[in-house]
Order: sequence, then C-alpha cells, then structure tokens
Amino acid sequence: MASLTTLARPYAKAAFELAEAEQGLAAWDSMLTLAGEIVTEESMAMVLENPDVGRAKVLEIIIDAAGDAFSERFRGFLSVLSSNGRLALLPQVKDLYRQLREEAENRLRVKVVSAVALDDQQAGRMKEALARRFDREIELENEIDTGIVGGAVVYAGDQVIDGSLKGRLGKLANSLVG
Repeated sequence: MASLTTLARPYAKAAFELAEAEQGLAAWDSMLTLAGEIVTEESMAMVLENPDVGRAKVLEIIIDAAGDAFSERFRGFLSVLSSNGRLALLPQVKDLYRQLREEAENRLRVKVVSAVALDDQQAGRMKEALARRFDREIELENEIDTGIVGGAVVYAGDQVIDGSLKGRLGKLANSLVG
C-alpha cells in the first residue's frame, strides 16, 4: 500500500496551485492547518473511520466545525478530498503544502534541539549561519532536550546536523570499538 505521504502529495500540490493562483498562500496554510486539526481531533477521527457515516456528512461536519474560516474554493478542495475518501490525509497534505510554500517563499523551517534554551544572541547567530549555508531565510524553532548534554542537533529539511555532545561521544565510542 502506498504511504500516506505519497497519497497526500498530489493534493498538496493541487492546494498549492490553487492558493498560488489566488495569491493566498498564507490563508491556505491556515485553512489546511485548521482542517488538519479538525480531522485529527479524537471524536472526529472516530467519525472518519466509521463506515456508517457517509463522506458527505463527514465533509459537512468538518465545514460546520470551521465556521466561516474556509473560503468557497477551499471548501471545493475539501469536497474533492471527501469524494476520494482522503479527508484523513489532511495533516500530511498540510505538511507537504507547507514545504512547497516555504520553497516558493525561499524560507526554511529549522528545528534546533539543544540541552538549554538558546538566548536571542545565540539564535541570531544560528539563523545567520544557517541562512548562509542554505541560502534561505530561516525560521528557527528551539526545542529543549536535556538528554543531548551539550551542543545542538539541527534539523533542516531532510538534513540533520549533529553537533551535540551526545552525538560526538557516540562517534568516539564507535571509532574506539571499530
């Protein structure tokens, strides 16, 4: 069976093209985020899995839950997902859409995992260095994990830069054993 990402990719691309055509990349990002949150909410997830609830009814519930947050064009997009039985893919569609949007806007979302929170000066230096390396505007998110002891692990797109003390100690241990 195809992976969820593979199934979601054409829908993300279609959403991106629709959003780009109406110059609404940020608005579609918000609508996809909300729709993804709705379908992953526990009670809604059970409704999606219930074969006794028709696709049209599920779509109606999602649209009602969002209130006025969805545009007509976005509702049409959801209708296509619904008719193809793909509403449960909305979280993956949102993630893939966001990647397309960031690439179009020459931005890169980077997660830095460190033992302690980065101060403003450290975060600024990290953003500058990463912007030079990837030639993009960097959106930095800092996550704390005391288990890495010191240094940081940087997740940028599909690249991982492990500058943590834990990572260096692991490499040293492997070189001593090997």
